[in-house]
Amino acid sequence: MRKLPAKWVPKWLNADQKRQRCQSSDQKLEFFRRDPNDFLSRLVTIDETWLYHYDPETKQQSTEGRRSGLPPKIPRGKIRWKILASIFWGQVDILLIDYLPKGQTINAEHYSSLLVQLKGILNEKRHAKFNKGVFFLHDNAPAHRALSTQKKQAYLGFQCLDHPPYSPDLAPLD
Repeated sequence: MRKLPAKWVPKWLNADQKRQRCQSSDQKLEFFRRDPNDFLSRLVTIDETWLYHYDPETKQQSTEGRRSGLPPKIPRGKIRWKILASIFWGQVDILLIDYLPKGQTINAEHYSSLLVQLKGILNEKRHAKFNKGVFFLHDNAPAHRALSTQKKQAYLGFQCLDHPPYSPDLAPLD
């Protein structure tokens, strides 16, 4: 066993990053204060996560003892494959899950195509709620911040909210 210090933010922030976090939080708070129900019903969040596939060879391997609250440990070299899942969700439900094909990397072109799919789903599921537009929250990954992605978001009517640097608290999957 070893002691690990608890930190809210996994990196020491400089003054500019702290200022940016405050501005980003103020922006979201202002939208929320105007109309809490409207803001939450129009908010769409996305995050990516890796899903690992592991087949234990014996029952003993699948019943490995571990402390409660901790995820199961997967032995190194035993992962058969992994896949990247992009998950879009709103106030009450998951809107879209996309699994990246094996051997592909997420780039601006692929991400833009997901945004088009999302727009179709939003029009289909909740047309009335999204007449005023969508507040879109995603992290600062290169595919999310690419110029072509920003143009696609503007074309689709998504208003992108700032995601402060090193902020796992805004993406529940983190």
